[in-house]
Amino acid sequence: MIKITIAGRPNTGKSTLFNGLTGTRDALVHDRPGVTRDTIYGTIAGHPEYQIRDTAGLENERDGIAAASTNMAMDAISGADAILFVVDGRVGLIPEDIEWARLVRRKTHAPVLLLVNKSESSRRMADTHDFYKLGFGEPVLISAEHKSGFDSVFKFLEKIKPSDESPTTLNSDDKRIKIAVLGQPNVGKSTFVNKVLGENRQIVKDEPGVTRDTVKIPTKFYGRNIILMDTAGLRRKANVRDDVETLSALKSLDAIEKSDVVILVVDATRDIENQALGIAARVYDAGKILCVALNKWDLIPEFERDEKLLRLKHRFSNSFHQIIKPLILAISAQKGTGVQNLFKRIYEQWDISTATAPTSLINKIVGELVERRQPPMSRLKRPMKIKFASQTGRHPMKITINVGGASDIPESYTRYLRRGLATALKWEHLPVTIEYTKSENPFD
Repeated sequence: MIKITIAGRPNTGKSTLFNGLTGTRDALVHDRPGVTRDTIYGTIAGHPEYQIRDTAGLENERDGIAAASTNMAMDAISGADAILFVVDGRVGLIPEDIEWARLVRRKTHAPVLLLVNKSESSRRMADTHDFYKLGFGEPVLISAEHKSGFDSVFKFLEKIKPSDESPTTLNSDDKRIKIAVLGQPNVGKSTFVNKVLGENRQIVKDEPGVTRDTVKIPTKFYGRNIILMDTAGLRRKANVRDDVETLSALKSLDAIEKSDVVILVVDATRDIENQALGIAARVYDAGKILCVALNKWDLIPEFERDEKLLRLKHRFSNSFHQIIKPLILAISAQKGTGVQNLFKRIYEQWDISTATAPTSLINKIVGELVERRQPPMSRLKRPMKIKFASQTGRHPMKITINVGGASDIPESYTRYLRRGLATALKWEHLPVTIEYTKSENPFD
């Protein structure tokens, strides 16, 4: 795989370029400088052999989030096979560009393509000849927003050879399990992700709102190839007054749809909030597998643990009709305890969810359930006849039952069938839906 890093000072259009090259909206784009904090990974559209990385704007800070972001950007630069160094054609050359160009040359011997962005209007352009002072050769004029000048980028990339043959890729045919990590701010999501990765890939600070983008990271953990998706923290709408945070929250919710499994991280030292239940509801409605990770479990006194776990399971069970037994597991992201067991349980559920239950078995289970508890009469006092049942969907697990007679089947009986089927098929931790189809036989 050929590793390409996009670098430059803040607000030059690096994230817009990343989205243009990958054909996605994975990188958060905003006029405000410093929006990107973590390094975002993707592949160039139609060219999965090119892994491209969007980095935070390079800043002169000694500590804090900006310093951590810059350090991560420098790591991405030093490990790249090629650099796309982006400057702002409207602003022109400024001292920060020169300073960071000098640092890039010290960090890597990889070839660098100098991209003068925002060049769609010649009348608004500064003197591009000044950019020769950066020492990267002839500047290439592009407009990341309008995707102009990309031909020069592709010609440059065709000449790049990989420094290693890393198998890590994010191409569209990837069969890895996509696992999104969601939760409220400051519950330990990035700490959890770093523990799984075995390195400090994500910025961790003891303050909310550090992660802004949804960061997709291909990795291998506990014997499986996965794509881990670290997301921005989700707060109640009433507390969100910043448009960047609003965009981050939308990306986090979008990660639910793009994932196979969602790990909802909650702080075990605090009472579970309604918003966490709201996130869980979105996951179940989307038909995804949900695992609730009770983080900071090591801080809970041992004599309180059993009661707390039982109370949480009871609250989740009573809140959602789609699930029989919520998968709730205790972990410590900081220490790493419980993390492997969490993934073991997730993989077990994923394997169950990808299989199709035999139709004969489903009909046998439904027949036994009906025999134990007959369906109620309809409002017209007609009996409901269950004729045939089969599995017609996965994620969520969907059972379609062909019925004759009554058409107004009460929800209480549907819940009875759902519980019985899920228990018999070992689907208790999976979202299960039941759909009824009316018999087409006119003599029923």
